[in-house]
Parts: sequence; structure tokens; C-alpha cells
Amino acid sequence: MDFFSQQDRARRNTRYLVVLFILALSLIVLLVNALVTAFLWVGGDYNIYVGGTGWKGYLALFSWDRFAIIGLAVVSTVGFVSLVRWLQLASGGKAVAESLGGRRVLRQSADPYEKRCLNIVEELSLAANMPVPALYVLPEERGINAFAAGVNPTDAVVAVTRGAALQLTRDELQGVVAHEFSHILNGDMRLGIRLASLLKGITFIGDVGHFLLRMGAYGVGRSNRRSESSAALPVVGLGLMIIGWLGSLAAGFIKAAISRQKEYLADASAVQFTRDTSGIADALKVIGGFVPGSLVHSARAPEMSHIFFGEVRHRLWEGFATHPPLDRRIRRLDKNWNGQFIQRSEVRYATEPLSANDVQTGVGRAALVAAAMANVALPDEAAIATDGQTIIEDAEFSQDQRVTEMVAENDLLGETVEQIPEVLHNAVLEPLGATAVALALVTARRQDDTLNAALTVLKEKAARGQEELVARLLPKVSSLGPGQRFPLMASAMPALKSMSTPQYREFKTTLLSVIQSDGQIDLFEWCLFQLLRHYLDPEYLRVENSRPRYRHMAKVRAPLRQVLSVLAHQGTGDSARAFALACEDLKLSGLQLLPLAQCSVAEFSRGVHTLADCYPLLKPRILKAMALAAADDGEVCPVERELVVAVAAVMDCPLPPELALS
Repeated sequence: MDFFSQQDRARRNTRYLVVLFILALSLIVLLVNALVTAFLWVGGDYNIYVGGTGWKGYLALFSWDRFAIIGLAVVSTVGFVSLVRWLQLASGGKAVAESLGGRRVLRQSADPYEKRCLNIVEELSLAANMPVPALYVLPEERGINAFAAGVNPTDAVVAVTRGAALQLTRDELQGVVAHEFSHILNGDMRLGIRLASLLKGITFIGDVGHFLLRMGAYGVGRSNRRSESSAALPVVGLGLMIIGWLGSLAAGFIKAAISRQKEYLADASAVQFTRDTSGIADALKVIGGFVPGSLVHSARAPEMSHIFFGEVRHRLWEGFATHPPLDRRIRRLDKNWNGQFIQRSEVRYATEPLSANDVQTGVGRAALVAAAMANVALPDEAAIATDGQTIIEDAEFSQDQRVTEMVAENDLLGETVEQIPEVLHNAVLEPLGATAVALALVTARRQDDTLNAALTVLKEKAARGQEELVARLLPKVSSLGPGQRFPLMASAMPALKSMSTPQYREFKTTLLSVIQSDGQIDLFEWCLFQLLRHYLDPEYLRVENSRPRYRHMAKVRAPLRQVLSVLAHQGTGDSARAFALACEDLKLSGLQLLPLAQCSVAEFSRGVHTLADCYPLLKPRILKAMALAAADDGEVCPVERELVVAVAAVMDCPLPPELALS
């Protein structure tokens, strides 16, 4: 699956959504004008108007001035409501999850089913080369469902219902979570938030009608003498409710038109992540044979129905369904399905024990998944034209074969992860330890005077207990190789995201002070700080995301030269050859490698942030060129890999499996 083509498709779908929204809004303006004219015709003395009674008299009441005023009022109201809803939802996936009744799952959870979910999220995060998103559970929902929410990958969350955590096996749950990860990488989350915001503005007209209907009925009940105007108020309210109902119908059609196709693609992407069709297919079969199905009873669930894994409500007519029928989704995944759903006894409480394989830490397993994903041949963009069917067929092999491949890849990455001291794995499970590890990663690189300067900063600015913990962790952190540092920080993301806002501000200030304590910033310090800032700032601060500005490579020649020159100088081979290889892949002629003396971290940083404003389809080309340059000498060293991963993070462009460097 070409994730970046899908991100570009999501942008086109956004324009499609805007067109449908404008058409629906235009219809609402016409209907409201017709209703107001009818109100004047019924409530006033229409005989004074030229044209007399009947339809002729009704049409005589039409006024272009009134039409413009009413149209402006409707558009302003819908726009204001949509903007307010967007501001509520755009604060991050956390707001969406909590509005649906979600509860954050912490690493310290004693519930084995929740720990299993956390492990799966960790595995797939490392396989997708993206930070670990926060995990939420909907504790009151028996139905089997899940969703991903957020505006971009940096503020994404994954949520599962309690029913999904209890009823599904590990492989089935992994397939469901992989489906949600594909929505993150495909750019579907932002589209889902925009969809919910715009459609809230449309359906708000019905809320106004309900209010007027109640107020009119209340006024009539209190009045001894009913005037024609007061009698017409409930009629106006009823009319607006009908218009709101029609708006809801339009919203349903829009959601169905936008959402269905991306569900097929997300199913196919889940197969690509897990390399196994049975997991997600069996999860869909379990939903079909489970009495509550995928129903979600939260009051806000219908509004956000398009972001869920399955339908949240029963649909009387398939035309309003935001998801394809279960049997169609299953047959695309399992062409030999016999049509029978899986019947399974319901697990109501977390009382049944899970195996040690299910509840073990996900870091080691994630390493194996990432290693396997990094070396699997994937189909080309032609797979997209068949709704992912080629991907599904390509990935059809047995569970034993899948395990064999993962074990075979153990030498690539598993050994590296296993060498990370257990004390560091344990330290990153809670916020204080995670921040101490980050500070120790910077401090451990210092010697003599620069080390003393870093320790002095820690003594002055570190939080209570943090300085002592950094000192205890320094020997273990010093033993880490370059290839072990970023995986360790990736596993620390959930703990870092559980800090309070003042704690995060203090940690960020302390880290920056330690980095600057020697008067200079090297590439590793830049990469570490950019990763933490990019993935954590949206959790605590209001940040402005990069916007597409550059559609062609020619517009970013200068920053590309700077970034590729820095990368070329990091390898052990011929820097000029590596640089030329990257330029050839990007079809850029005339660029010359910058001397090492001109490759400053400051210029490199400015170049990367400029590249972050490229259009989505340019970003994977840039990352691919960087990968080619890094592998020019036959080996991608850990420093080069850290650099590419950090650049991808700042560009808000997660590395897909086919570009994973290992």
C-alpha cells in the first residue's frame, strides 16, 4: 500500500467533501427561505401583497434581499458551529476519545487485557516507524469496535472498546489495531475530523428547530388567546426540524460516500502490517457472530461513526452505512470463507488468565515485527486500483510461516533490542524515568568540562529526584550503541505523554539547557530534541502544523542540497557518490555537494523544516533519496538511520515499511 498516495487521495477527498458540503448547504438555504416565506404567508395578512392568495400569493412574497439575508444568516450559523466543533476536535485525538467516554490506559495497568492492547500498539508503532500513540479503552462498551483519532500522527490516539479487548484473540486484536494504524498513515484522521465538524454545522439547523418547537408549544400553553403568529412559531420549529432531518440525511450520504472506500483500503493495509489475513478477517467474523456486534452506545458515537472500525448503530438502509457490509469485507480478506460467523462465548470480566506471550512487554516483539516488515517485498501502486486485493493475496501465508520469518529476522534487530539493559526498559515505563533517560542520553556523550557543565545544569534545573536518577542511569546509557537509542525513546513515548503540562514545560526547558550547556548542538542532540518536540508538543501545547506549499522539487533545491550533503557526510563511503545518487533519484541536475565545513546543524535544521512544507507526494521521494544515499556504501549505519528517522518525523511523514532502514 502506497501510504503517501493515500494521503494525497485523502486531500482530494477533502475537496470532494467541501463540494458535497456546499451543495448540502445550498439546499438548506433554499429550504429555510421557503420556510420563512411560508411563515410570512401563513402568519401575516397575505391579502395585502400583490398577487392574492394561493401559490401566486406565496411566490409574491419572495424577496431577493430577504433571500440574501437569510442565506448569510444560515451560512454564518453553520460556519460558526462547524468552526467551534473543529476547534474542539482539533485539539487532538485525546479530546475525541474522552468525548466518547474513553479512559487512558497507562503502562502501569494491572489489567492483563489492557496490557495486551498496549503491547500490540507498541509492536505496530515500531513496525510503522512512528511514535507510540496513546491508547484509550471505552470501558462501558460491550460491542467490538475501535477507532483512531487525531489531526496528524503526532497527536493520534488509538481506542478500543472493552468488548474488543475481552472478546478478541491477540492476532484478531492485532489486525483491528493495524487497521486503525493505516488510517493514521493514510491521512484519514484529519479528514474524519473535518467531516464531523462540517456535518455538525448542517445538523445544527435541526437543533434550532427543536428549540423553537418547544418554545412555541410552551408559549401557546401559557397564552389564553392564541395569535396567528404564536401559532406559527411551532410550525417554523417543526419545519426547521424537518430541514435538520434532511440535513442529517445529507450528512449520512456524505459520510457513506467518503468513508466506505477507505475502509477497504484500511483492511488491506492491516494485512500489509501484520502479513496475515486471518487476524482481521477473524475479527470481522467474530463481530458477525457476536450479539452486541460492533454497536457503541455513547451518545456521540453516531456523530463520529465514520472513524470507527465497524458500524456503531444498526442501519435500516444500507445507503446510510458508513462501512461496507461485513460479508463483503470478509470475502475480500478470505476468498474461501464458508459464510459462517464465529460464535464465541462472551467474556464479561477480565478474570480469564492470558498467556505470558500475551502480556509480555511489547518492545522485544515490536523489534521482530519491525525487522520482518523492513525486508518484505511489497506490491506496487497497482494494488490500490483493486482496493487492496493484490496486497491481500500477496500476504496469504500461514501463521507458522509468519513466525518463521520473524524469527529469521531476529539477527537483524532483535539482538540489538535485547542488549538494552533491563533497568532502562523499566525506567521508561513511568514519566520520571523516561525524562531521566532522555537527559542521560545527552549527558552521557559529554566528557570533562562539557560533562561538568551538563551536570551543573541538571543540579540547577532538574526536577526533584531527576538529577539522582540521571546519575544512576548514566553508566547504562553510556553503554548504548547508536542503534539502540531511538528504539528506547520510542518505547518511552507513552510515559512522556502522561506528564502534566507544567512537568513537560519544565522537562523541555531542562533538556534544551543541557543540550546548549557546551555552547553547540550536534546532530544527535538535534535529532533527539526534534523527535521529542515534534511528538510531544501537540500533546501539551497549541502548535501550528506545516502546510503544503511546495509542489515541485525545483522549489526546494537549496534545502535539499543542505540536507543531502549532511547525510552524505555521515556515511563511511564516498560522500560525493552518495550525494549524486540521491540527486539522480530526485532528477535534480546541477547540485554540488557542500563541503563538510558548510554543513552546520542550524542550516540543516532550517532545510528540514522547509522540506516539511512540501506536498505529501514529494515527501516519500525525498526520504527514498535519503535512504539511497545512506545505503550507498552497502550499509546503513545507525547514525544515518537516526538522521533519516528524525527528518521523517519533522516532515510529519512516517516511514512506511518499504522505506524502513534496518
